[in-house]
Amino acid sequence: MIIIKILIICSKKFYSKIEEVKKILEEKNIEVFLPNCYDDPTTEQRMWDLGKEEHQKFKAKMYKQSEDTISNMDAVLVLNLDKEKDGEIINNYIGGATFLEMYDAFRLGKKIYLYNDIPKGMLLDEIEGFGPIIINGDLNLIK
Repeated sequence: MIIIKILIICSKKFYSKIEEVKKILEEKNIEVFLPNCYDDPTTEQRMWDLGKEEHQKFKAKMYKQSEDTISNMDAVLVLNLDKEKDGEIINNYIGGATFLEMYDAFRLGKKIYLYNDIPKGMLLDEIEGFGPIIINGDLNLIK
């Protein structure tokens, strides 16, 4: 029996970690939904290759699709892992699109689980305002 439906959201850089998390959650009878373009993470680059206008249309479509998906979930799980960029490590990274998905979840009254602590930075107060449940890697805390 499925206990909850959850959408995993994260940077494309973390897609390689999703399958392991998905397996653990499914063993707990949690129905897991995957991020937009998970099955083809090169989609966005192909849209860029078609030009700025096509990329903008693609992004708008993805924002709407995410909102529609989140509206049918009980919760989202943000995989905010450490990301290397330009030789630097960004701890507990949350990118712009993931932040917007968190905002959608907040607006729609969904639980927001953060895999790790809220990242330090300019969006700290905003993310705290969403009231996320920080699980520090313990998937057993998802209920």
